[in-house]
Amino acid sequence: MMKVALLHFCFEDYTIELANSLVKYVNLTLIHPEKVSAVCRNDLDPNIHVISFKKPRIRDPRNLLSMSTMMRSIQEVQPDVLHVQETNDPWYDLALLFNQMPPLVTTIHDVYRHPGDRQSVFGSEYTRRVAFSRSQQLIVHTEGLKQALIQDFQVPKQRVNVLNHGELGSLYQRRAKTKTLAREPYTLLFFGRIWPYKGLNYLLKAMPLIAAKIPEVKLIIAGRGENIEQYFPHGYDHQQIEIINDFIPEEDVAGLFQRSTISVLPYIEASQSGVAALSYGIGTPIVASDVGGLREIIKPEKDGILVPPGDVEALANAIIRLLSDRTLQQQMQTAALARCQHDLNWSNIAEQTFDVYHHAIKRI
Repeated sequence: MMKVALLHFCFEDYTIELANSLVKYVNLTLIHPEKVSAVCRNDLDPNIHVISFKKPRIRDPRNLLSMSTMMRSIQEVQPDVLHVQETNDPWYDLALLFNQMPPLVTTIHDVYRHPGDRQSVFGSEYTRRVAFSRSQQLIVHTEGLKQALIQDFQVPKQRVNVLNHGELGSLYQRRAKTKTLAREPYTLLFFGRIWPYKGLNYLLKAMPLIAAKIPEVKLIIAGRGENIEQYFPHGYDHQQIEIINDFIPEEDVAGLFQRSTISVLPYIEASQSGVAALSYGIGTPIVASDVGGLREIIKPEKDGILVPPGDVEALANAIIRLLSDRTLQQQMQTAALARCQHDLNWSNIAEQTFDVYHHAIKRI
């Protein structure tokens, strides 16, 4: 059986679901920092061998020792393939540059830094290019990201594979303290990091237009990010808007999507979307901007509605239309859940990933 080491520093939810399906195909060892291990341990298949290592904060020079420990773990496993989930950590990039690696597969979730992204590490957009060149195979989630790697970074097209981002609803439903909540008929959800590229300001501008047609409408804003008060200089109607400006506990995430009729993604830029993956896994239809990877992820008029980015009126009209049509809601919920059994299914994605591993070995 092929021996694979799966290394990640973040994207815990994605990695958990991928690992749980990959272990059916390969002898799998998961390698990650101790803090990440604490997040993952209760959700992993017991057949996955797990190695964790101490990882200081980015600016700490003890990262040199941490990377040495990480490399020693990889060498001890002696994998046929090392699969790395994209990292913004320049210490890893240096380790990659100066060490001999097994056949390397890297999943690139975001080719470019998002506008207004304040969590990315200074210089990482340059050091991470080492992974583009050192990897025998790259995995991305949309054709747009593949073309960006080919055109802007001169990565040969035969090294870039497009695999779907699997659904995440199943994971959060397993984690939920309350397994099923009733869907509220006029509730919208804006979920995730509250940064400029997510377009929350356009949704807030659309709310009065929606309320004029559907007075019962309610918006849940859930997630951490920039200062939320800047969006409400004159306050807000607590009956119409519910704000949870904090980290959302794992056990509460599914309930937010179960309560909501529509998941709204009014982004002005997008590569792929974990929020869309979560929405579909819980059967929550999406209204989103027709931008970046969203136009590939969402099947218009089947499991969601796309509108021009930054178009407040079009956004409002799409939400009004979907809130007003129970039959359309049900059709889109059914279509979203059906996709979770097909192109967004982790077993199918793991099988495709296994094929990528074979390609990586052949390129050595």
